Amino acid sequence: MTTILGLSGSLRKASFNSALLRASLDLAPDGVTVEIGSIADVPLYNADDEARDGLPAAVQILQQQLATADALLLATPEYNNGIPGVFKNALDWMSRGEGGTAFRGKPVAVIGASPGGFGTTLAQAHWLPILRTLGTRPWFGAKLMVSRAGAVIEDGELKDEKIRAQLRDFLAGFAASF
Repeated sequence: MTTILGLSGSLRKASFNSALLRASLDLAPDGVTVEIGSIADVPLYNADDEARDGLPAAVQILQQQLATADALLLATPEYNNGIPGVFKNALDWMSRGEGGTAFRGKPVAVIGASPGGFGTTLAQAHWLPILRTLGTRPWFGAKLMVSRAGAVIEDGELKDEKIRAQLRDFLAGFAASF
């Protein structure tokens, strides 16, 4: 069984990106499981806190999930033409200590949904230097940038069949790449 760890970069309960991840649970190909992790309890990074207390429990959980997963799927919002600070903060924490080595060589794909007309084009591009620095293997076999997400995601659920088919194909291509 192949496991993909999915992380949403939004803390919002009705997040479009969390809805994409939830849809991926049902749309993943046979033999692939998507496990959804949470960044909700990750505190702001502070090296003084880390030196005094070590890694927070929420970070240790994410590191363990990443270590046991075969791949990582980031569902990123786009805030002010870039990645959300809370999402970058979570990966910064995850890269700390011994658990941070789990990023090295890990296949990573990025998807995203936005209420705007351009999807998450700039946020997805913004992740590339970070993923390179972490030593991941970004997958460029397909793109999924859902624009005008409010029209295709209702009550926290991806309703649009065309986008569902695109997500299904995206997941199949990503899973076949590793």
